[in-house]
Amino acid sequence: MTEPGTSQLKSTLRADLHTSMRERDQVRSATLRMALTAVTNEEVSGTTARELSDDEVLKVLAKEAKKRREAATAYLEAKRPELAAKEEAELVFLEAYLPAQLTDTELRALVAQALSETGATGMPQMGLVMKAANALVAGRAEGGRVAAIVKSALRGS
Repeated sequence: MTEPGTSQLKSTLRADLHTSMRERDQVRSATLRMALTAVTNEEVSGTTARELSDDEVLKVLAKEAKKRREAATAYLEAKRPELAAKEEAELVFLEAYLPAQLTDTELRALVAQALSETGATGMPQMGLVMKAANALVAGRAEGGRVAAIVKSALRGS
């Protein structure tokens, strides 16, 4: 029942929004509205409007989840636990749509694979390794985590 050209994930987000509105779940409704707005903004950014693929929608959701995580940390540091709790509640709803995050061990294995594929030997090739590692990770870990492990692997080699 998806519209032609619409990603499956975007359709799921819309359906879940309608369900949460019927159930009068205000936090979930607001979070899903925000996520759909971010997707729409991404679709109209650039020179021409376009439909996002499921992978692109996942990237937008991952970016929004990262914003919530960072905001919650900032609010806790500022001793505003009520605002941090709101951000964490939104994060829970967003994470339900994201793939399971990789453990550090799994991430190290993928980075090792990227290193062997690229033949990188030092820090000057970090960009090359990051590109290969991010392709393998496919949104299952934040870029900062990937970069930290790539840096430590390149320094150790």
